[in-house]
Amino acid sequence: MVLASVVLAGCARFEPRPLVPSQTASDLEQRSLANPALKSFLEKNLARGLPAWPPAEWDEPMLTLVAFYFHPSLDVARAQWAVARAGIKTAAARPNPVLSAVPGGSLNPTGTSPWEPLGSLDVPFETAGKRGYRMAQAGQLSEAARLNIADAAWQVVSNLRLSLLEYAAARQRTGLLQQQLQFQEQIVTLLEQRFKLGAVARTELTLSRLALTKAQADYADATRQTAEARVRIAEALGLPLKGVEGTEFRFPLAMAPDAADNLTSAEVRRQALLGRADILSALAEYAASQSALRLELAKQYPDLHLNPGYMFDEGEHKWTLGLSVELPVLNQNQGPIAEAKAKREEVAARFVALQARVIAQIDVALAARAAALDQLRRQTQLTQLAREQSAAAQALFNAGAADKLELASAQLEAGASSLVFLEAQVKARQTVAQLEDALQRPLQPWPSLEEGREPVHSPQSTVHSPRALQAHSDANRNE
Repeated sequence: MVLASVVLAGCARFEPRPLVPSQTASDLEQRSLANPALKSFLEKNLARGLPAWPPAEWDEPMLTLVAFYFHPSLDVARAQWAVARAGIKTAAARPNPVLSAVPGGSLNPTGTSPWEPLGSLDVPFETAGKRGYRMAQAGQLSEAARLNIADAAWQVVSNLRLSLLEYAAARQRTGLLQQQLQFQEQIVTLLEQRFKLGAVARTELTLSRLALTKAQADYADATRQTAEARVRIAEALGLPLKGVEGTEFRFPLAMAPDAADNLTSAEVRRQALLGRADILSALAEYAASQSALRLELAKQYPDLHLNPGYMFDEGEHKWTLGLSVELPVLNQNQGPIAEAKAKREEVAARFVALQARVIAQIDVALAARAAALDQLRRQTQLTQLAREQSAAAQALFNAGAADKLELASAQLEAGASSLVFLEAQVKARQTVAQLEDALQRPLQPWPSLEEGREPVHSPQSTVHSPRALQAHSDANRNE
């Protein structure tokens, strides 16, 4: 009874934590940029105070931290890491001894007592370092899950940057199209006046009116795109749309001609092929498959079971000391060993495929960047020429050598060139972002993912390189 009480006292108990959809939905709806805990998180990571809260304007580094704080995909990745860390405890557990009690008695007693109770204890001893291999495998899987947090965080950063780029481009496009609409309306008004005087043909006026209709549709479409891009920013941050109401986002589209030149070297490419979060995670998975194979090989060697026993035999005290071992005569664990070998080959193939995919992504991004930057340089020259022509038309108008229609037409042409230049800017920005995604190296260093969060320490989760993973495996096996 005492033994049972001690055992039960150390048992974990179930604590119900019901998941209420209405409550979780309400919590998500209440998220906003005004969260005071978010303020502390930002101040710690930005290493500066934020006296005005919430800020009226948010830049990309600040919004990146907001996404790290709120986005649910990172919470999923953190939870998966917690599951993997719990697997380390499972792997480190030693098998419990088994106590057997068999009451008995004699129907024809010859001694002083008819009772013949029997008690025995089965104490298992794992052999061939099985526990060490299990712990190594669990630690490596935990490391893979930890690295998946960084990979998920990069996806969050990439989606946020793309949403900010779309928003900034849509806003600037809306402003340019509004100017185009004003110039086109002015041209239509002037042509209508001339048409009434018989100075222009109806065909010319009709074409101008069609151009005005198209300008109105383009402006309305740009306004819609701006609103949709704002929704996508909120989604990329892990916030509802009302959580970013009244917020201005700053994301400059201007980019130097040599942007991302520091990302095109062979060394940076080599680092990407060796050090991306998904590549490191795949390496950890391969190390885990190695440990799994070692574990299955170790299972060829049977565990030992020590079986001490006691018997009270009609007044006489008797004891036994048994030793049992499984006889590997019908199978020697060859099936699981073959599966583990095949699994290792599968993981290795997936790793090589991942590296090949990264190489292709880098090559495509580099080619796209070169083409986009060349187009941007050409369009910069054309836009400058169109602006000079518009300025010349303005000078002629001021001097009385040109009329309003000629001036409005020149301004309309310069505005059209500005729209093409904007598209070239956006394309160049996208290709640089594409290169950063392929390399997983942004132009500016991003803050630590977990800075300001409650740290979770696990010795096994700090292993990074395959050599360190192997040393960790060997150390556990030698325990």
